[in-house]
Amino acid sequence: MDTQQITAPPCAPSPVPGDATPSSGVIHINFLHTAGFTVIGNHLAQHRGLSLTAIGLAAHIQSLPAGAKIGIKRLAERFPESETRIAAALRELEAHGYLHRSRVRLPDGRIVTRTVSYNQPDATGSTTAAPEPRTRRSKPAVLRPTPQPPPREPAAEPHPASSEAPQPPASQGTPEPRPAPVFVPAPTAPRALPQPLPHPRELTPELHRAAAALLADLRRHAPQLVLSENDIHTLTPGVATWLERGAHPDAIRHALTIDLPSPLKHPAKLLRHRITTLLPPPLPEAQDLALAGPGGIVIPLQNCDRCDRAFRSRHPGHCGNCGDCRTELRTAA
Repeated sequence: MDTQQITAPPCAPSPVPGDATPSSGVIHINFLHTAGFTVIGNHLAQHRGLSLTAIGLAAHIQSLPAGAKIGIKRLAERFPESETRIAAALRELEAHGYLHRSRVRLPDGRIVTRTVSYNQPDATGSTTAAPEPRTRRSKPAVLRPTPQPPPREPAAEPHPASSEAPQPPASQGTPEPRPAPVFVPAPTAPRALPQPLPHPRELTPELHRAAAALLADLRRHAPQLVLSENDIHTLTPGVATWLERGAHPDAIRHALTIDLPSPLKHPAKLLRHRITTLLPPPLPEAQDLALAGPGGIVIPLQNCDRCDRAFRSRHPGHCGNCGDCRTELRTAA
C-alpha cells in the first residue's frame, strides 16, 4: 500500500512564450534533401478530385526513372492493391491529365502501350484552371474590391451592401474549362475464335500411341516444351491427323520445335496453334498425279470410223467434221 500507483501521465508542460508550434494537427519536422528526392506539387498532393490511391500512385510514378515499367500487372506485384484498384487509379490520373496512354506500333510490328506522366498538367494546355491552393481561401468579402454603389447614406441602407457581397466573385474571370482528356479505348474488339483442333478420320490405337509418344518426346529436342498429361491427351488428335495425312514424324517435330519464342509461357497453346495452322493437306491420289503431267492433260488421238481421219477424243467414234459424217448426222436427225 505504500507504493505509489501512477494512473495518469503528468500534466502537460506550459507553452513557451513565442513558440509557433500549433496546438493541434500535424507538426512538420523537415530536413533538406540533397539527393534521392522528387518534387511533387501541392496541386497533386492535395488534389480534391483524386482518391488517395491515385495520389500515391502518381507520386510513385513521378519518382520512377524514364523507361520504368508501370503496367497494371507490374504495379500489382509491387503494391498490395489489386489490379482492379490500380486500374481505377490510373484512369483517375488519366482523366485529370496526369497520365496519357496511347498504343504505338514498334518497328518490329509489336504494339505496346506508351505512358506519358505529367508532373503539372496545367502547363501542357494553353489555358487551364488554376490548381487548388494548399490552404483554404480567404473569404470573398476580404479579397473582393470595394463596390462603388450610387451615393447613399451608409447607416440608412445597410442591406444593399450585404446583398452585393456575393456579386464580386461572380464578376471575376471564369476560368475556361480544362480540355477533355483523351482516353485510351479498351481492347473490347471481338476476337476471332481459335480454330478447332483437327481430328483424324479414324483414330486407331496405333495412331493414338504414335502421336502421344511424339508429343511426350518433344522436351528432348526443346526443353521448353514440357507438357502435362492433360495437354498431351488434348493435342494427340491433332498430331494424329498429321500422321494420317502422311507427314513424317521428323517433319512434325521440326514444325513444332523451330523458332520458339523466349521466354515461352504457354507451350501447350503454342503447339495447339502450330498444329492447327500448319496442318498439311492430304496427299493426292495416284490418278491425280498421273493426269497432271509436265505437259498438261493429253487427250489421245482417235481414227474416225467413217472417214478414217484422226481426231482427239477420249472415246473412239465419229469425228463429226468430215462431209460424210455431217451428211449422216443430218440424215439421222
